[in-house]
Order: sequence, then C-alpha cells, then structure tokens
Amino acid sequence: MVVNYANGAAAAESMVSRIRAAGGRALAVQANVADEAQVLAMFALLDAEVRAGRLPPLQALVNNAGVVDLPARVDDMSVVRLQRMFAVNVIGSIVCAREAVKRLSTKHGGAGGVIVNLSSAAARLGSPGQYVDYAAAKGAIDVFTLGLAKEVALEGIRVNAVRPGIIATDIHASGGQPDRAAQLAPLVPMQRAGSADEVAQAIGWLLSDASSYTTGAVIDVTGGR
Repeated sequence: MVVNYANGAAAAESMVSRIRAAGGRALAVQANVADEAQVLAMFALLDAEVRAGRLPPLQALVNNAGVVDLPARVDDMSVVRLQRMFAVNVIGSIVCAREAVKRLSTKHGGAGGVIVNLSSAAARLGSPGQYVDYAAAKGAIDVFTLGLAKEVALEGIRVNAVRPGIIATDIHASGGQPDRAAQLAPLVPMQRAGSADEVAQAIGWLLSDASSYTTGAVIDVTGGR
C-alpha cells in the first residue's frame, strides 16, 4: 500500500507502521496531488516497488486529499483560492483516478479493482456564506464518480464515493475553525459529530467484496444531516 501525504509526514509514517504491524506492506510517499508531475512520480514509484516485489500490484485507490479555506462569501473569493480549491479537490482526484485506471482496467491488462472518492455533505448543502467553492468542488466529485463508474463498469473497476458530514478532523483547523465540528453538532439529527473511523468503515465496505454489486454510489456518512 502507498500512503500518500502532502505535509503530514509523521501521520503517514504512523499509518505505514500500523499497516506493517498488521502484516501488510506499505510505503509513505510525499506528493501534492494538485501537481501532475508529482502524481506521475508517485505512481512510477509504485510501479517500481511492484516490479521489485516489495509491494503487491495496485488493487484500489482512495482519493482522500482535500482542502478548505477560510470562510468567505463568493463575492470575496479570489481566483487563487478557487484554483487551489479545484486543483486539489477535483483535478487531483481525477488525475489519480486516471493513473489508477491505467493500472486496474482489464482493457489495459489489469485485474480490475476499486476506486473510492471522498465527497462531502457540502455538495448537497451548498455551504452558503462559508465554503461554496468547496461545496462546488465536492459536487464535481459526485458527478465524476457517477460518470467514471459507468465508463469502466465493464473493465473490472467499481467506482463509488463516501460523502461525510460533520466529522471531527483537522480539516476544520486548516479553515480557521478548529471547533467547527463541536459547534455544528447540534445541527446534526444524531446531535454529534462523526469520527474518521466511522467514515473509514464506509470506505472499507466499498473496498471489500461485500460491495461487489455496488458502483456509481455515493454513501452519506452524515448522522442524518
């Protein structure tokens, strides 16, 4: 398994250690998915590790990279902000999926596999006055998931997405609101924020053979919101 990170080296290495302790094979690779050259280098490194027998062939891709920005109205958003938002949240996911399809598709000699994209409940809610750009980017991920799923359905690849709601992660701090999950919990029908583990459970199901007849789906993990 390749654990990709942009800045969180310590977290990536911790995940690699956990995978190895469980008997798996893993490698942490730094790459900014908004930069095509870095994505290509990451997949080239994966290919080299597979050829050397240090990692198994690619079987799945989880597109989990994502960014937000400080809360703002659309009439205050700069093009620089918008370019970063879509470069990471949309283009990066599409480029990573492109490279995965080249390796997974039976059309290209692969054995098939699974792609799981990370969307957001913001795609349904719009995030007015705060993150309309983020919501729009995640809406693009929903549509991309549906289209790619249909495109590669006969090539042994299933493509689905998970749409988290209010989840207690560090992404809120990166948007200048470290307490956002706790503050918004009362708006959730279950009256609490979700956890990363709860999102991971949904991703794990989509990656597993238990979801073998599921493709083009977007699963809400939102506490009912």
